[in-house]
Amino acid sequence: MKAHNIGIIMNGVTGRMGTNQHLLRSIAEIIKQGGVKIGPDEVIMPDPVLVGRDENKLQNLCALSGISKMSTNLDEVLEDTNNIIYFDAQTTGRRADAVRKAVKKGKHIYCEKPIAVNTKEAMELYALCKHTGVKNGVVQDKLWLPGIIKLKRLIQQGFFGKILSVRGEFGYWVFEGDSIPAQRPSWNYRKDDDGGIIVDMLCHWRYVLDNVFGKVKAVSCLGATHIPERIDEQGKLYKCTADDAAYATFELENGIIAQFNSSWAVRVRRDDLLTLQVDGTKGSAVAGLRECYIQHYGNTPKPVWNPDIAQSINFFEGWSKVPEHEVYDNAFKAQWELFLKHVVKDEPFAWDLGEGVKGVQLAEKGLESWSKRCWVAIPEL
Repeated sequence: MKAHNIGIIMNGVTGRMGTNQHLLRSIAEIIKQGGVKIGPDEVIMPDPVLVGRDENKLQNLCALSGISKMSTNLDEVLEDTNNIIYFDAQTTGRRADAVRKAVKKGKHIYCEKPIAVNTKEAMELYALCKHTGVKNGVVQDKLWLPGIIKLKRLIQQGFFGKILSVRGEFGYWVFEGDSIPAQRPSWNYRKDDDGGIIVDMLCHWRYVLDNVFGKVKAVSCLGATHIPERIDEQGKLYKCTADDAAYATFELENGIIAQFNSSWAVRVRRDDLLTLQVDGTKGSAVAGLRECYIQHYGNTPKPVWNPDIAQSINFFEGWSKVPEHEVYDNAFKAQWELFLKHVVKDEPFAWDLGEGVKGVQLAEKGLESWSKRCWVAIPEL
């Protein structure tokens, strides 16, 4: 068996997403399965080194993941020619400087989103990667969620007829940290630390809309800071200066209207933490992270408005669950495998930093819309 041992610098994996999705559920699992198979007798085997600022956290992660290499010195691991990929899952404000360093050392770049704190900086990173010729990619995990894959298949099959609208509901109640510990880090709620749900989630909605439904043409967005104070990791009270909810409407180039509510101050009474309802002339679908339910035109009930009597229709009936046609892997792991194939075998990889720039741009335009209280056009980059 021929093995391509690929050194991967994993910077910022001590954070929640870096630990759970990228390290434990992606790279560690790829190693456990014997690498990424690219032929009958050929595999790609990740050889990661964990990088961060807290040595104790890194040691704990090594013990948890079975990975032996770690460092608190980014410059040192960048000098190692065995490391050919640089992955960044740090907080957004630290990302650009580290990516620049890695590109100058000739490393291929794979990073979390947002890829930078503003569109200008994001474009500079993309241009730098293109100029130096290093391969590059941005995490766009929701495209590999089973629910989203099922939606895309329905569109390919013409199930919806003409798609009219998309309604997205995302979020959950994040505890304030006083009586019950918060399940998100405190920097998410501080503007000075590049926090805020608009910056976080509109990057996601951009690639979901662009890749599944159509290019985003314009945005109208209203943000809010519903919870004014929270308790940080040290048990101290702090002011929330960033938005914890966003109410956005998007106009797509093909005439589809999309509305997304994103909130860390909402209690969930729906199928999943994220649901997308797609309505078309011939049918509708509601997709969560994994499941998808459909209602064809012929199964659509005919309600009549009458608030004086109890509703006779159970609106949850008349929907059919889309069957499982395949086994779905972890969404983050699926994209990691594609990027590794891109680096080693030069296989196509559409989700480069240019796509990451688009996400940063939409977040910026969302903030601009909120500030100006108006619709804002999304220009071509």
